[in-house]
Amino acid sequence: MTVVTASSANIDLQHYIGGKSVPASEGGRFELLSPVTEKLIATSAKGTAEDVDAAVKAARAQFDGGEWRRLSGSQRGQLLNRLADLIARDAELIADMDAGCIGRVPIEPRMLDLPNAIETYRTSAGWADKIEGRTIPTPGYMGMPTLSYTQRVPVGVVGAITPWNTPFMITAWKVGPLLAAGCTVVIKPSEETPHSALHLAQLAKEAGFPDGVINVVTGYGNVVGKALCTHPGIDKITFTGSPEVGAEIQRVAGPLFKRISLELGGKSPQIVFDDASLEAAAQGCAMGVFFNQGQVCAAGTRVLVQRAIAEKFAGMLAGAAKSIKVGDPAQGDVQMGPVAKKGQFERVNKYIREGIEEGATLLAGGETEHVQGWFVQPTVFANANNGMSIARDEIFGPVATVIPFDTEEEALQIANDSRYGLAATIWTANVSRALRVAQGIEAGAIGVNCWAPIDARLPWGGLKASGVGRECGRAGIEAYTEEKVITVLLA
Repeated sequence: MTVVTASSANIDLQHYIGGKSVPASEGGRFELLSPVTEKLIATSAKGTAEDVDAAVKAARAQFDGGEWRRLSGSQRGQLLNRLADLIARDAELIADMDAGCIGRVPIEPRMLDLPNAIETYRTSAGWADKIEGRTIPTPGYMGMPTLSYTQRVPVGVVGAITPWNTPFMITAWKVGPLLAAGCTVVIKPSEETPHSALHLAQLAKEAGFPDGVINVVTGYGNVVGKALCTHPGIDKITFTGSPEVGAEIQRVAGPLFKRISLELGGKSPQIVFDDASLEAAAQGCAMGVFFNQGQVCAAGTRVLVQRAIAEKFAGMLAGAAKSIKVGDPAQGDVQMGPVAKKGQFERVNKYIREGIEEGATLLAGGETEHVQGWFVQPTVFANANNGMSIARDEIFGPVATVIPFDTEEEALQIANDSRYGLAATIWTANVSRALRVAQGIEAGAIGVNCWAPIDARLPWGGLKASGVGRECGRAGIEAYTEEKVITVLLA
């Protein structure tokens, strides 16, 4: 098995179709650059519609009548557990692949992404032989008794379009459940982070998955992603990324009646009441803003603080930001690397300039001059309001916006005044208040005195522009099935 790492230069990555590496066709190749050094990490195959067609045919053959279709749920579960074992074996390697591609501090994917991915595959393995139908009593058929029951059947071949910020973990959220359900897949990884998806496909072969169950086509969304969305052999699209791309996927794939799941952006509120433990809340809010350089869809970048403590708390959050050491993640004491790419660097700095122009008070960080690598200072604004662009738009960078409020009702109004509804956090010592506010917040996942709790057993997804559908947990499994009704006349 060929092992690819993000730290090794001159790596030439290929597609993975039908159980083997496949070189670039007429699409050629594209370069992957380190966000730390801006030097070449690797080149990768630039996928075409023809490459997608080959991958879909391989996946279709296994789903329609291949060895995979004939396996029982128990057998699929055994394969998923073997895959989890191999991922655990290679966990540090995989964490470094993803971290190297986006300039992330390696401890973060080792601490969160890989353990969560492994647990997702194990949890999915447990579900594989427990996908059950229902028996439904009815009055019968024209006066004669019937037996009506349902089966949950796999939806088919899935096109999985995955992001660059936490690529291996989010790929697991899609691939683990769909394999448990009996589907096959063509993965289109982000062009920034193809390494770990290709390694996953190789590990699946080592685990004993039939060739063609997992396929990977690398390349750009406007070619590979579009080809998946319009291919007649794809039954469902699952996508994680921006609302703008999600809307385009719905526009293109919707008329073809493909099933679509979308996990999109966020501008999550963290609400700090004056009875909260300020030390714990400051640490938690800092993690919610600055983890993975703020490049997290659930990042809690709107920090709503009760007015009596707003000034003090903003100072504590600014102190936390100033204490973060930014630099080359290869250095052991560095806590934050660069943002993933030039476009992100420019986007984050644009919003920092806008925050200053709009009148927010800059307490930490600020605009960063480019020297080498796409480094951005952790930034905190205070005395902001929810109408500012830094409070309304998903910046996808390490920028916190502190907004004061007076009452519980005002906090809810500000929290819900957003196009997004992915996650939220409530910091309070009052359990009754926590439950009231959690009930009122328009978001898919809410943490009380903790930030964005993520677990393989819990459904994950958002409301409004944050997406459609759920991943993980029972809901994640059922998202890759259809319910079929069978009625038998008993007379």
